[in-house]
Amino acid sequence: MTLNRLSTGQKIALWTIALVIIDQVVKLMINAYMVPGDRISVFPWFELCYVENPGFAFGMEISDSSGGADWGKIVLSLFRMVMIGAIIYGIRYLLKRRPDTPEGVLVGAVLILAGAIGNMVDSMFYGMFIDYQDGGFLTGKVIDMIHLPLFRWDNPPAFLDFLVGSDGYFFGAVFNIADAYISVAVVYLLIFQYKFFK
Repeated sequence: MTLNRLSTGQKIALWTIALVIIDQVVKLMINAYMVPGDRISVFPWFELCYVENPGFAFGMEISDSSGGADWGKIVLSLFRMVMIGAIIYGIRYLLKRRPDTPEGVLVGAVLILAGAIGNMVDSMFYGMFIDYQDGGFLTGKVIDMIHLPLFRWDNPPAFLDFLVGSDGYFFGAVFNIADAYISVAVVYLLIFQYKFFK
C-alpha cells in the first residue's frame, strides 16, 4: 500500500498520529533524562527546561481549593476532549462538504488536532505513570521543555506584558512541541488562509 492510494482522510489520520508520536517521544525523553526544574542551555537563545504545566497555555490553571479530586483539572481535560471531537468533526465536514478546501487549511487543522491530542495524552495518563506528578486519570500535568529567551524586555507596554516571562525575557514562556504545532497552525491560518474562512 502506497501513500498515493490512501484517501485524504487516511493521510490526515496518519499525519496526525505521526505528529502526536513525535510530541510524546520528546516529552518522554525529557522525563527520562531530566527532572523538573532542570535547565540545559543549547544556544544563547534556546534552552531545554523541564516544566510540568498544571493547566493550559503558559501555565494558567483552573484552581480548585476544595481538596479531594482536582475538579478544575478534570473539567479542563473534559473540555480538551470536547474540542478534539469538534476539530475532528470540522475536518470530516471539510472533507465531505467542501471539496474546495485548500490543502493549507487541512494542514493547519492537522497541526491543531495533533497538538490538542498530544497535550490531552499528558493530561489523561501522565498523572498515573510519571512519579513526579502523583496524580490520576485526567489530572496529569503537561510536560513543557522549550524556552526561547530571545532578548530582555524590561518595560514592555501593558498590553504586551503576557509576552514577557518572569525572567524578563521576551517570549519567556516554556512550551512543548504540541503547543508549537497549534501556535504555528493558528498563525499560518490567520495570515495565509483567512480568505477561506470568510
